[in-house]
Formats: sequence, C-alpha cells, structure tokens
Amino acid sequence: MTTKKTRTKTTATAWVPQSQAEVSGAVLEIGERQREIARLQADMNDELAKIKERWEALAQPHRLRIELLTAGAHIWCEANRLALTQNGKVKTAQLATGEVGWRTRPPSVRVTGAEVVLETLRRLKLDRFIRQKEEVNKDAILNEPEAVAHVPGISIQQAEDFFITPFEAELAEGTV
Repeated sequence: MTTKKTRTKTTATAWVPQSQAEVSGAVLEIGERQREIARLQADMNDELAKIKERWEALAQPHRLRIELLTAGAHIWCEANRLALTQNGKVKTAQLATGEVGWRTRPPSVRVTGAEVVLETLRRLKLDRFIRQKEEVNKDAILNEPEAVAHVPGISIQQAEDFFITPFEAELAEGTV
C-alpha cells in the first residue's frame, strides 16, 4: 500500500523593500502603473463610446417608430376604451398580437417647499402629518466624548489608513 504525500501550497511571500530608496522606487513604479491603467481605461472608454454610438445610431430609427406606433395606438385605444375594457370591467384588452391596458398608479405625495409646508401644518395644528425622528446625534458625541464615556453601547473608534500617492502633474487645459 502506497501512501500519498500531502503537499501544502502557499503563495509566494510578498516583496518587502529593504531600504527607503527601494520604497521610493516602489512608489515611482506604482505611479507609473496607475497612469498606465488610466491610459488603458481611457482607450477602452474611447472604443466603447464609438461602439455604443454606432449601435445607438442603428437603434434610433426603431425607437422613433416605436414612439410613433405607441402614440397612435394610445389615441385609438383611448377612443375605444369602453369597448376594449368591456365598459370599464377590465383594465386589459387582449389583441391578436398582444395586449393593451391601463393601470392606475398608487397615490403619492409630492411636497415642494418643505419648510413652508411644515410651518403651515404646525400653524393649522396638523402635527399628525409631521414625522418626528429621534436618532443619536453622533456629531455631538464626537464634540463631547467624555460626557458619554460611561454609556453602554457607545464607543468611539478611530482607524489609521496607510496610503501611497505618487507625485503627478496635470497638463494645463486649453494650451495649444
């Protein structure tokens, strides 16, 4: 009986610089590669824009025809709505090639000038239409952390992020 050897695979150890000069070189290379990715992405988007423009142009006559057909069918269906809906008993009419129908959307409330509306509701004693929302004021806690240090469920956290920002200069716009 032969026994199989178990093989453990691990990923290669990450490169670790041995000096400030090597870190500086790494930052330089990161910047170069980020700019190359940006160039590749710009080239990709240029190609995609051309492709999308071509297909959009091919689709446009179909969209225009659909709009025209829909508008005409809507006008005819409105004029014949009672017959199509069996005097309003149904909302959908079956045709040989599909269906047409009407759906009433649920009511919705639209508020313009919210502050004025709130003032008016208060003045008219219609407070039941004003939502009161209670929530913890995190900004106030950050301003006075010692005041809530003993409150269970509140903790203040702070993290440190490491970042690399390669030096870059931008070309001036509009100079030819």
